Amino acid sequence: MLNIESYDERRDYIVAEKAVLFAAEHWIHSAKRSIQQRGRFAVALSGGSTPKAIFKMLSQSRDIEWDKVWLFWSDERAVPATHPESNYHMAMESGLKNLPIPPHQIFRMKAEGDIEKNALDYEEIIRRRLDKSLFDLVMLGVGEDGHTASLFPNTKALEIKENLVAANFIPSLKAHRMTLTFPCINESHQAAIYAIGKSKASIVPKVLDAAILSPYPASHIGTVERKALWILDKEAGHFV
Repeated sequence: MLNIESYDERRDYIVAEKAVLFAAEHWIHSAKRSIQQRGRFAVALSGGSTPKAIFKMLSQSRDIEWDKVWLFWSDERAVPATHPESNYHMAMESGLKNLPIPPHQIFRMKAEGDIEKNALDYEEIIRRRLDKSLFDLVMLGVGEDGHTASLFPNTKALEIKENLVAANFIPSLKAHRMTLTFPCINESHQAAIYAIGKSKASIVPKVLDAAILSPYPASHIGTVERKALWILDKEAGHFV
């Protein structure tokens, strides 16, 4: 593993020349450590082009005890499992469906239908299946508006203090999403935020340098006790 630097008391970062490869290696390292320490690896997957590339790399790995991996999702669109915009569909089609993960250890976010009820049901699954430390790894990205998961600026889910999962309406998209909340993400063992490519070069320094009362949701990921890890390529991490 390459050297990881401290950005501040809540966040670490690394600028890697081969950032996607580093992210996949970090995922594998996290899985092995969690399986050794806790007997399983519970991970919340994210959508986007970078996770898609990571999943394709992971699907070629035989270096993980896949029967001890538990798959959840950090957010989802209000579409069926077979829809091309589904984060679940993307992950499975990127190679994860070919891995020997027991089906009863794959927990899809069902955001279609009654999304409010489904969010409560998903939270119940998390609380019942996982311990108080929740996920071993939460995979996240950052949008050009500073959102992460489906925690968008000026949306109601940002105000949630106790629930682990929320149904969130995003006015700018005129769409409903299901998402893990700040409490869920920040109480988990680790969150990794992937910011790769020229399109992220502007927002990343704004998010990282924002004041405590930041308008960018991604600024609120990470605590003193459980620091978030930002994985950047040279384009997105040009400022450090």
